Amino acid sequence: MKPTRRHACSVLLGSVLALPSLTTAQRSPAAGPLRFGVGMFQPDRERNDASYRPLAAYLAQQLGRPVQLRTVDTWEGLARSLSTGETDLALMGPWGYVLANHFSDAQVVATILYQGKPEYFALIVTHPGSGLNSLDDLLGTKGIGRTFAFGDKGSTSGYLIPFHEFQKRGIDPEKHFARVLHTKHQAIQIQVTAGKLDAGADFNRNRDVMIAQGLISAANSRIIWQSQPLPNDAFAVSSVLAKDTAFVTRLQAALTGIGPRLATQPNLLPPDYTGFIASAHSAYKPIRDAGLATGKLVAR
Repeated sequence: MKPTRRHACSVLLGSVLALPSLTTAQRSPAAGPLRFGVGMFQPDRERNDASYRPLAAYLAQQLGRPVQLRTVDTWEGLARSLSTGETDLALMGPWGYVLANHFSDAQVVATILYQGKPEYFALIVTHPGSGLNSLDDLLGTKGIGRTFAFGDKGSTSGYLIPFHEFQKRGIDPEKHFARVLHTKHQAIQIQVTAGKLDAGADFNRNRDVMIAQGLISAANSRIIWQSQPLPNDAFAVSSVLAKDTAFVTRLQAALTGIGPRLATQPNLLPPDYTGFIASAHSAYKPIRDAGLATGKLVAR
């Protein structure tokens, strides 16, 4: 990384990710085990690790190298670890990937499929007793003084996309709402459906799974806004590994080969995930555009 670009990034990192020095990312891509970071897709670390151990073991077998799995609690934290070189491979949310790409040239190699689709939707939900029937209600006079929850600031559907929608409508959530929280997606749904929060940001897959598992009632989770389609989670590699084109080719082949294997090895991915498709940074342009529009990213 050139000193001038590194200096420009350091100004931004304090407000977005507060990333430390990137010098640790210089580890040789051929040295030691591959460190595989996974976001908190499940309600707790133990379940998350259990869900992705089979994928880590499969990748180790296909790539001929040990793969060390670690769950990272927040999307911000996972983006930071990929940027600093603490993580070599990462399965991460779209916004987290865009941040890691922007600040350290991490590169997506594949997009995960959910029920055969490479895309999903951000949502804003409320409960039936809120009296809020639309986003216009939430962002109009009916919504003034209410409580609202975002996901963590590294979340695409939980933060960036709904924040961008608020901005387009001229709304500063910190001024419009009486209280704004940042918490996990599962907690948002539970608190909204219990009436402890008036509304919150989520994504369709999380809501559907929580309903299917009986964690929330569909009758108590009302969708009042849905985004345009967003690219699914990214499987990304550090900037160092991205330069190893032979490795990236093997990794893409391993990931895209998972779909056919699920018929006999269904535990390679959590339920409803159906494989990967090869991907490139251009697929995540809508996320980057939202980051630039909100000022969370500065064009370089």
